[in-house]
Amino acid sequence: MSADGVVAREPAESVTLTDIHPHIQQMAFEDLLEDPVIQKYLHELVGPTGMPVAAAPPDGEVTDEELAEEMGLELNDVRRALFILYENDLASYRRVRDEDSGWLTYLWTFHYENIPENLEEEMHRLLDGLEQRRSYESDHQFYLCEVDSIRFEFEEAMEFGFECPECGSPLESMENSRLVEAMEWRIDQLRDELNVDREAEAEA
Repeated sequence: MSADGVVAREPAESVTLTDIHPHIQQMAFEDLLEDPVIQKYLHELVGPTGMPVAAAPPDGEVTDEELAEEMGLELNDVRRALFILYENDLASYRRVRDEDSGWLTYLWTFHYENIPENLEEEMHRLLDGLEQRRSYESDHQFYLCEVDSIRFEFEEAMEFGFECPECGSPLESMENSRLVEAMEWRIDQLRDELNVDREAEAEA
């Protein structure tokens, strides 16, 4: 679904985080978990079932079984959240083998000091995605089926004889300048937040 309220036929860039606070770089660890941007970031990583794990990291090492018992969660949900945090450099583990039973125990440590760097990388991904989408929107002409709200590129519309292949309605030329302007505004905002110099990049 595009910003104009229609279904776009091209694959959309998947972007999750849209708001970053510059002060996060200076925040203490305890304050990170109270910040709504951090809470949103963690929620989008682990989802609602993993949020109790992500929102209350213990000090020192802890096992997944201990977390599940303390929080009253399913062990599989805890493990899923831990591995997502691990994949995003927000947790690490070490394995300890019991000398008698031979069983392996995983001891987890949280590394939320990496959150500011992760958020900055997310902003760069968002910026890249918006710039690619802006170029796509600017470089193509679109036609719209107003009945089914399906958008077609010019070449597609011409191939279908400027009739919707779903319902046969005529395809109307679509204006997307407002969408491009909204993207330009957000791109400029992100560039300011990231201190990205447009002219410097163009010369590089």
